[in-house]
Amino acid sequence: MEKVTLFYLEKPDIKISMELYFNENNQLYFDGYDIGKSVKEIWGDADYEYCYAIELEEVAKFYEIFNLEQGDRSGLLHTLKLQFSGNKAYSLFGEFMDAENIKYDRFSWA
Repeated sequence: MEKVTLFYLEKPDIKISMELYFNENNQLYFDGYDIGKSVKEIWGDADYEYCYAIELEEVAKFYEIFNLEQGDRSGLLHTLKLQFSGNKAYSLFGEFMDAENIKYDRFSWA
């Protein structure tokens, strides 16, 4: 399974990881995970997980927007990495999908 890392940070008080990939259900999946002392201070728990799941029908819109060949998953992942890398990747990706009327499921838990 090919994954791209949108953001990764590891410090003594926090570790942040954000990845994008196609999961076993053929969904485009944004997987974010924060863990550490700083997270516990903010959320009351030492870890915070957050994700987007985008169904294949909605993923087709990304190929059109970025002028990519339909089904070129690797090309799409790398294009999205260029567009949404950084500590604000989760927020920016969600705002982009909202602006482009791309439907998705959002989950988060601490």
